[in-house]
Parts: sequence; C-alpha cells; structure tokens
Amino acid sequence: MSQAEPATKPGAKPEKQEENFFVFLIKLVVIVAVFRSFIFSPFNIPSESMLPRLVNGDYLLAAKWPYGYSRYSMPFSLPLIPSRILATQPKRGDVVIFKAPPTNQDDWIKRVIGLPGDTIQMKGGVLYINGNAVPKQRIEDFEIAVSPNTSCYQPRYGMSVNYETVKDGKTICHYPQYRETLPADNGKPGKSYNVLDMETTPQDNTMPYIVPEGALFLMGDDRDNSQDSRFPVEVGGIGYVPQGNLVGRATIVMWSTDGSVSWYKPWTWLTAARWNRIGGTF
Repeated sequence: MSQAEPATKPGAKPEKQEENFFVFLIKLVVIVAVFRSFIFSPFNIPSESMLPRLVNGDYLLAAKWPYGYSRYSMPFSLPLIPSRILATQPKRGDVVIFKAPPTNQDDWIKRVIGLPGDTIQMKGGVLYINGNAVPKQRIEDFEIAVSPNTSCYQPRYGMSVNYETVKDGKTICHYPQYRETLPADNGKPGKSYNVLDMETTPQDNTMPYIVPEGALFLMGDDRDNSQDSRFPVEVGGIGYVPQGNLVGRATIVMWSTDGSVSWYKPWTWLTAARWNRIGGTF
C-alpha cells in the first residue's frame, strides 16, 4: 500500500496563502480609496492664511459627503464621476477644501463668505454682505509661539508695528484679533468666528463683488495674509470659485506640529506636538 503524497511538496510556495495575501491587499486598497473618496480625507495646512482658526502644521479631516461628489472627490481627481452628484450648497461660515482656480489641481482651504446672488464688499477692513456690515468686535490678541512652522507677520504697507514679544523665555507672535458674526441664515443665528486684521492693506477696501450662480466667494480668516476671492486669478487669487470645485468640509484637527520634529529623535515626536490644538472642531 503506497503512502499518500503530501498536499504541498517540500520547498514549494504556499500558493493559496499568496493568493489570499494579494486579495487582502486589493481589498485594502479599495477600502482606503472608497473611504478617502466618499467619507473622510486627511488634509494639512501649509500656510497661515486661515489664522487664527488654523495654523501651519495642523492636520485635519475633511468630510467628503456634505456638498456632494465630483471628479475632485476622487484620488488624483480621476474623471470617474462625469458631473457633480448629490450636490448641496455650503452655508456661510463653512470652512471648505476645494480645487483652486485656474488650474483646479491644488487643494486650498478658505471660509465661505458669499453665496450665489450675494454682494460682497470690504470697506475700511469691515466686511459687508448685501450692503450690511458684518459685526466685528475686538477681542484679546491671538498668540502663537515662533517655531520652524511659524514666523511673525511683518507689516508690508508702511506700518511700524512689532508683533513679536518674549514671554516666559519664548518668542511669541501676538496679533490683533476680532470676532465676526455672519447674518442669520433661514432663521438660524449666523456663524461666529475669529479673524486677524494686522494693518491697513489694499484689500481692506474693494469694489462690490456679485457672486454668480453656481459659485462661491471665499476668504481667509487672516485678512491681510490671504490670496482669496478678493483677488482675481491673474494676480494669484482665486476669484469666484465654482461649487463644482468643492472637495469637502473641514471637521476636526487630528494632529498639529510646530515643525521642530526630527524623525531620528523620537522624543521630539511628542515635544513638537501642539497638544492643545488636537481635537478642535469646526
């Protein structure tokens, strides 16, 4: 009576396990792609145009479903969705991630100020919506420590103001901060948020902008340090942003670093973190 042959010969590769591993990898890639395309996607803040709410070195999650889906929802903007579907218009005050005109390639983040049909204007550093001044109340200065990710604002239009101080042995940037409250929306109180206003700049006084249908007027909270809808694309701004360019809505800050981390010094992974910023919602 002959012995039964072993199921796998000595030295042979376990083909079944290899197949299962590749199937697992494919499933994982699909799950990640679906999650990033339709649920949440990470986004990092590379500039100071949204101070004080967002600072250089913040990492946040953007919700992908609030405004519908388009090709810009997909990784690398793959043209798998021919037009915007399940579309919903943002609300004034929403902080949105979008593809910036004119190339529609780079992800930018700004606050929604004007909706279709709105007239937006700046007068003496005060925001006007449909002819009405948005309340702007001076509050305590915003302070942030100087770090590899943060340097103090330098006045550009003739003002001799030093925004840099020393506090507890650290160099601190301190900026004039204001509280704005947008108009009521469908009977609900308008959104309130903080903005910075460092000095008198050309963008403090603008022409009236009438927001076209299907577009948005977006501004940075750091009013003197933001290339936004107050500037046409010809001079580095974004002009009116088509709602089809929306990628998602900011939801929560999941991490923040001051930029002093060294990957070969593990202790700096903790000391570089801005712990007080993690978990902040919008």
